[in-house]
Amino acid sequence: MILMVSGRCDIVAFFTPWFIRRYEEGFVDVRNPFNPKLVSRILFDDVLAIMFCTKNPIPILPYLEKIDKPKLFHVTLTPYLTDIEPNVISITKIIEAIKEVSRIVGKKYTYVRYDPIFVNEKYTISYHVKMFERLCKSLDGYVEHIIISFLDDYKNVRKNIKVLKPKELVQDDYKKIGENFSSIAHKYHMTVQTCFEDQNLVEYGFVKGDCLGVELAKELTGKEKFKKWKARAGGKCSCVEMVDIGAYNTCSHFCKYCYANYDEKQVYQNLQKHQVQSSLLIGEVMEDDVIKIRK
Repeated sequence: MILMVSGRCDIVAFFTPWFIRRYEEGFVDVRNPFNPKLVSRILFDDVLAIMFCTKNPIPILPYLEKIDKPKLFHVTLTPYLTDIEPNVISITKIIEAIKEVSRIVGKKYTYVRYDPIFVNEKYTISYHVKMFERLCKSLDGYVEHIIISFLDDYKNVRKNIKVLKPKELVQDDYKKIGENFSSIAHKYHMTVQTCFEDQNLVEYGFVKGDCLGVELAKELTGKEKFKKWKARAGGKCSCVEMVDIGAYNTCSHFCKYCYANYDEKQVYQNLQKHQVQSSLLIGEVMEDDVIKIRK
């Protein structure tokens, strides 16, 4: 299997000591978010590769060479300020951390996500174009792939709509983003693609690709056949199946657009239940939990 660490929360940024302990002990437990009494036990001997998704790779950098699995990084680097991303570290620090990730795992396996894009009176298309060039210029030689997406109508987005104040994008907006981003990425020796979007912008020079498609999965793992990832509904995503070991409502970044946090009160409650020695990210395994080893 391929682990995703994690789409449900930023394990790397906030829970690296827990993850490293789980890796050293050889297994991790994951509570089913839709059936809380069901716990999946994942043995690291069954893990073929790990996809790390984070806004802050710094905490895991000292451990990367000790993790004896093929590794793929998706590092989210966005241009928003503290009104939108209250607890994200500075762009400069993220860029330097991305460079170090690239040195360790290779630039082919170091992706940057400029994700999500939304436009309002403050964060205009011109602003995005300027910031996108800044990050591409800074990462020239360290990154080959950029992935973008657009703001989705999540529960948390609706709750924070007065803060986000997003403008509805029209075709001319997509054209400006597509042409400019494609030109900039090419200038700095990178490809740019969308993730799970109706507007894939291929007509403006974007490549058509997946975040973790079959060919990349083959290269990472040596395995030939993969199931399609059922977690992405609608049939538009062709990523291979991954197993997310995170938990919803546990991320302290508190980004206003996040799909994985939708109840800040619950986030604080969950963080109080985190124990670095537990096999679960939040809380502990209970006597009446049903534990099944996931193959």
